[in-house]
Amino acid sequence: MAEPAPPPTGLRVEGVRHVFGERAVVDDVGFTVAPAEIFCLLGPSGCGKTTLLRIIAGLEKLQRGRVIVNGRVLADGASVDVAPESRSMTLLFQDFALFPHLTVLRNVAFGLSDLAPKMRRERCLEVLGQVGMLDHAERYPHELSGGEQQRVALARARAPRPRVMMLDEPFSNLDISLRSQLRDLVLHVIKRTTASTVIVTHDPEEAMFMGDRIAVMRDGRIVQQGTPEELYDHPESAFVAELFSDVNRIHGIVRDGRVETPLGVVGANGLADGTEAEVLVRPDSLVLGPVGEGSASGSVLATRMLGESSLVHLGVARGPGSEDLHLHVRIPGRPRPREGDTVGIRLDADRVFVFPLVDR
Repeated sequence: MAEPAPPPTGLRVEGVRHVFGERAVVDDVGFTVAPAEIFCLLGPSGCGKTTLLRIIAGLEKLQRGRVIVNGRVLADGASVDVAPESRSMTLLFQDFALFPHLTVLRNVAFGLSDLAPKMRRERCLEVLGQVGMLDHAERYPHELSGGEQQRVALARARAPRPRVMMLDEPFSNLDISLRSQLRDLVLHVIKRTTASTVIVTHDPEEAMFMGDRIAVMRDGRIVQQGTPEELYDHPESAFVAELFSDVNRIHGIVRDGRVETPLGVVGANGLADGTEAEVLVRPDSLVLGPVGEGSASGSVLATRMLGESSLVHLGVARGPGSEDLHLHVRIPGRPRPREGDTVGIRLDADRVFVFPLVDR
């Protein structure tokens, strides 16, 4: 009796390094993506995200490291380099890359040549139905909107039932409202699959919305990875903290394990005494109230309505000879303080991040 096949283990990337000229655009990168998991690579343009995606897909030859899917080595930088079409992967580009001379149905069927015609058509109609494009099967790409083209591209990527799906900035060419709709659709379509999914994005909100886990990249390296909650609540650097929200920056010196700020004294997060530190405070970590109900007070410079919330600009005096500290505070939309008001400021000390000043 044959032994049962081992369960799928998903995608594993080990120690990948890739050099263009003398510059390492990907440097010792490793991570795993379980079946049915969505993993987001997040970082600014030029940090190596797309190059890494192309290496995994086999479109860029691996120089060093390993790419493994379900225990099978697909590339090792030496003797193993499985062809892209044999890796059971699909890559969804930001420009959709649909064939203009083929109908929607034939675009989706393009990667299903190993199926019998009847089964091929059934599979195409199935995935088109999942993305709401069944009624457009006989239309051509130029007859579709950008959002509709993206739906077709997603259906085409889903059709072969790949073990790994990769999406490169899939929503960057869409307007804000359409982007929100498609993100929701793509999330639910992907969650119906058992594929390991990797999404490249420079948008932190998108990464938090889509990703079960996120890896933050900077200068070719992963600087931190974890769940959206872990990265937002426990950033390990100022770079990661700023990536996920605006911050107020307050400089100070560590003394007796603490940093004194105009908003009160905060713990120094283990930094040595004498260290020049940077205290990062998110706008929603400050609470406004009457004067005397906080550790500091400030003058309202401006308020701006932002829908369900308002952004308040405050000036906080730092003493004779020092420039006032300018703070942004996010509060519920109404009521809002008026320009010129003096308000008390209370700091949520549990939501403050302290890093060495050089950690940028």
